[in-house]
Amino acid sequence: MTSAAILSAGTLTGDSVVNSDGDKLGDLKDIMIDFDRGTVAYGVLSRGGVAGIGEKLFAVPWALFQVNGGEKDLILDLDEERLENSPGFDPDNWPTFADEAWGRELHEHYGVDPYWGSSHGAGAPPSGL
Repeated sequence: MTSAAILSAGTLTGDSVVNSDGDKLGDLKDIMIDFDRGTVAYGVLSRGGVAGIGEKLFAVPWALFQVNGGEKDLILDLDEERLENSPGFDPDNWPTFADEAWGRELHEHYGVDPYWGSSHGAGAPPSGL
């Protein structure tokens, strides 16, 4: 796996997202940036549907993604069942990403500290995830 230190968001959006077994989980639809804190907050993963119809979106804490520059995809170490059981939303009803209560629940679901939280590696996945 290779990773560039700095990448354009435009080079990542639309890329495939796979898990560590190589199973395709979806495509990266968007990258959500927290400008007040100067960090990438979430990746929005798109699953299913054709031409946007029947598509389901998932906000995933950015700390869970790894960039695999050699294969031009992103790795998200989740199995498909866990992702399907994750809180999702439809393309016409996006959540309010700045809502910290919503963000805390989402981070808790994925088992990571909120990126704006603790001083001991906020956003980092706990060992064993």
